[in-house]
Amino acid sequence: MNLTLRIWRQKGPGIPGELKTYKVEGILPDMSFLEMLDTLNEQLIGLGEDPVAFDHDCREGICGMCSLVIDGRPHGKDPLATSCDNRMRRYKDGDTITVEPFRARGFPTVKDLVADRSAFDRILQAGGFVSVNTGSAPEANAAPVPRHKAELAMDAASCVGCGACVAACPNASAMLFVAAKISQLALLPQGGPERERRALAMMRRHDKEGFGNCTNEGECEATCPKGVKLSNIARLNREFLRASLRTPVE
Repeated sequence: MNLTLRIWRQKGPGIPGELKTYKVEGILPDMSFLEMLDTLNEQLIGLGEDPVAFDHDCREGICGMCSLVIDGRPHGKDPLATSCDNRMRRYKDGDTITVEPFRARGFPTVKDLVADRSAFDRILQAGGFVSVNTGSAPEANAAPVPRHKAELAMDAASCVGCGACVAACPNASAMLFVAAKISQLALLPQGGPERERRALAMMRRHDKEGFGNCTNEGECEATCPKGVKLSNIARLNREFLRASLRTPVE
């Protein structure tokens, strides 16, 4: 299979970039999208050109490191899949594919298809740790958790922090990410002691990093490779309001 690729090339932060066109040959249907980019890079290196920079790590849809906008859609056309999960069998010989980085004020482009998503790390850092008792491990059933709450917490914890929700949102909002991280702790008794402080600190950091607010567009849920639900943002709003009312004004 031979393809035409239109790929965003940018030499560094703050340097103007542009879409460049490449021809890539010999792509097999069972290749992943990242393996297709590997093939392109082998061709570029063979020609003495700079290979295309892109993020990747596990290549199994687990870590959320890959961050490509493929034909205008974060992570490509396959639902509930990361960029590395996309298989080239979805394309036909002669297709043209446009590949860009995640774009948002909070995700500045580092080089080519690599975006700096360290803002998510700083939001998590603002949330801090949960209190735990030191000493021997507690008995497993000492803090019973209703089954429906345990399942909702597990669903929220499936967020891998890839940032597709930000790239898809017209407001570049990261509220689905923040909502997932707050929900997974707010639903469990272990997250109770720092509940108010966590909600206020993470949202304060979210705003400081330049992410927009949620206006219920829904693109984040539609794009999320792990299927994190928009209802988590409703829970985040309740947690934030609760914390605002219970915390003295500084």
